[in-house]
Amino acid sequence: MTSNGSARDQPRVILLSYHYFGSKRRAGFHFLADAYASLGWDVLFVTAPISWMSFLRRDPRLKYPIRRDAATERRHSGGVRSRVLFTLFHPANLRLPVFNRLVRPLYTRYARMALGALESDIRAADLIIFESTPALLLVERFRSLNPRARFVYRVSDDLDLLRVHPLVVDFERRIAPTVDLVSASSAAIFRRFDGLPNARVDEHGVDKALFDAPQPSPYAAAKNALFLGFWPLDEFFMRRAAEQFPDVEFHVIGRVPNVRNENVVAHGELPFAETVPYVQHASMGLHTVAYQPGIEVLTDSLKVLQFSYCGLPIITPAFVASERPNVVKYEPYDEGSVRAAVERALAVGRMPELKNGIRSWEEVAASLTE
Repeated sequence: MTSNGSARDQPRVILLSYHYFGSKRRAGFHFLADAYASLGWDVLFVTAPISWMSFLRRDPRLKYPIRRDAATERRHSGGVRSRVLFTLFHPANLRLPVFNRLVRPLYTRYARMALGALESDIRAADLIIFESTPALLLVERFRSLNPRARFVYRVSDDLDLLRVHPLVVDFERRIAPTVDLVSASSAAIFRRFDGLPNARVDEHGVDKALFDAPQPSPYAAAKNALFLGFWPLDEFFMRRAAEQFPDVEFHVIGRVPNVRNENVVAHGELPFAETVPYVQHASMGLHTVAYQPGIEVLTDSLKVLQFSYCGLPIITPAFVASERPNVVKYEPYDEGSVRAAVERALAVGRMPELKNGIRSWEEVAASLTE
């Protein structure tokens, strides 16, 4: 991309993400930050929104040094800088429509919050990438500080599925036509922006070097199914599948299931690098999410791309609108359908050719500059 007129040679990117850069959990924006650093960019990763309201909601990010990082920029190995934009309040869904209406005038003031040292970074940036979070309310403020920068709205998740405050959805409609690029992480999410000339699909990437590196299997059993992540797990599926297939071990990394069975292994949250061999050596991936409104669009999440890169068959409930060739579907709360899906996934086996259509994070990062 072209420079914004600065005499320096190194381009600068700011990524605004819900996630904390130093967390165990690695989301798409972590990989994008690393990718830009490897491509020679000066990278600033900003966690937003987060505020005093987060304490009331017992936000899991608060187990990290959020308040310290709100005052001080941190530098990480690999060249990424990070900062937390901690504010007095932020637009949070209060669940009851009457309460959401009452706080709407207050929430509109979020965009006027003091930016502190972040303001100079905004003025110097060549590229500013917003994740699908309530921080979207800051887009126009950032543009007023730096109208020369390229603005990208990277839609990692559907806002309706995230159940954000209605004001955030309104702002998404408002800013989507005005940014340089709306980059949807899946075709299902893209439908929300169908008709916008600046919108397209850019599926998540994969850290190919990490997933291609040989690692020993962490499994004791010969057949293993893996659920990875923090979306609500279909515990009916897990319970019935474990009962019907005692020779298969069902591993869960992330959300700990309320399922007790000898062949169900709950690992809790693990550092990302430790999850990689579990994906590499699994017999099948489980995208067995429990239903909630809007979850139909959860077709091409980061874990689905990682499972696919390793050639795994993936079991999903029928309501997930995926058309991937390695997806095996089942009807929720149907024991026979659960059994048939596991049998089919075991019979299909690996499809190594699937990795050919998946991009690296460096390729995804480069495409967002075009």
